[in-house]
Amino acid sequence: MEHIVIIGNGISGVTAARHIRKLSDKKITIISGETDYFFSRTALMYVYMGHMKFEHTQPYESWFWKKNRIELKKGFVSKVNHEQNELVFQNGETLSYDKLILAVGSKPNKFGWPGQDLDGVMGMYHKQDLQNLEKYAPDNTACKRAVIVGGGLIGIELAEMLHSRHIPVTFLVRESSFWNGVLPAGESAMINREILDNHIDLRLGVNLKEIVADENGKAKGIVIAETDEFIECDVVGLTAGVSPNVDFLRESGIELGRGIKVNRYLETNIPNIYAIGDCAEQHEAIGSRRPIEAVWYTGRMMGETVAQTICGNRIQYKPGHWFNSAKFIDIEYQTYGWVWAKPKEGTSQFYWEHPNGKKCIHLNYETDSRKFIGINTFGIRMRHEIFDRWLNEEQTVEHILEHLKDANFDPEFYKQYESEIVSKFNQENNTSIKVKAKSWKRIFSRV
Repeated sequence: MEHIVIIGNGISGVTAARHIRKLSDKKITIISGETDYFFSRTALMYVYMGHMKFEHTQPYESWFWKKNRIELKKGFVSKVNHEQNELVFQNGETLSYDKLILAVGSKPNKFGWPGQDLDGVMGMYHKQDLQNLEKYAPDNTACKRAVIVGGGLIGIELAEMLHSRHIPVTFLVRESSFWNGVLPAGESAMINREILDNHIDLRLGVNLKEIVADENGKAKGIVIAETDEFIECDVVGLTAGVSPNVDFLRESGIELGRGIKVNRYLETNIPNIYAIGDCAEQHEAIGSRRPIEAVWYTGRMMGETVAQTICGNRIQYKPGHWFNSAKFIDIEYQTYGWVWAKPKEGTSQFYWEHPNGKKCIHLNYETDSRKFIGINTFGIRMRHEIFDRWLNEEQTVEHILEHLKDANFDPEFYKQYESEIVSKFNQENNTSIKVKAKSWKRIFSRV
């Protein structure tokens, strides 16, 4: 019986295992050194915030794996011997495979800062990070202050987590405005305000110089590079992005870049070895998408794709149009298509912001053809299926605005803002677009 071994029990690896089982009777083994069972990584913050227990983050009961004949092995792989189709574990054990799927995920970036490995210093990516946070920051008595290094989604999630336990937070962001390498100026400024409104000490345009240890080898403070200011703290969160977890593959013969190089079929340069999830790096980016995408839904799609190939239906990975969603403390964020931080030649943008400073939309479109390219929405929920359809149909920005009510997904009785949005667009562009009433037929047709 062909043996499929999967290293990594995140969304990519578990999805691959589930779909291989649906399609075949192959022997399947999942290896993880992090946890016994698959859990939702994005839910870790809600465990710390008290909204759920860790067991609630596990989508499958413990009996699921045995029932579906998926073997689970706890351990860390230290070496891949592809000539022998064999894995070597840190404890010296070995395991043979016929096909290998690398779904090894990412690790928090560290840039050689003095003190970066001290007690009380952690990322916010693994279950072990959550355990460390509970150990060093259980409340605002044990942790008088925390310092977070690095902006972006993980950084603001960690800030919200600590803030929920009334722990003072200083947030070091090297950019001049929060996440302005991804967000345009208006949206970035909105999130700056949201952070400050929640009494988080946001420091823009600064870098970490070092983390200072106490006499017991625990972090007791940090030093800012630009000013040499010392900030006393009990916890330091390193959230300056993540990198593919590929160090153990350096001598394996598997081609690496920043991640594990794969083709459109998610195959590496070694026959019968595949890579999926945020450790996989496309040889050539797919359209405007990045070669590496650390996003939950793309990991799931890769798992489904590689399962088909392994079970005899070799298909290419096709992620479709870019989309993502997140939450910046109390402001929900969605993006469909592309709205770049800096406008590109031949494109135009339209930005509307509510007077309360907590809702906005940002449309991006081709100047000459008027073709819709993408939208950012903050504080207003939109339907993914509708925008995906409009992008496939290459609709114009005028069509988007006319039918904007169809895309709105806010709960019943929420105030709608389509008329104000379109009115501002008309004023700025000398147009006379009228918002059409919501059509349930249009919403659900072809979805």
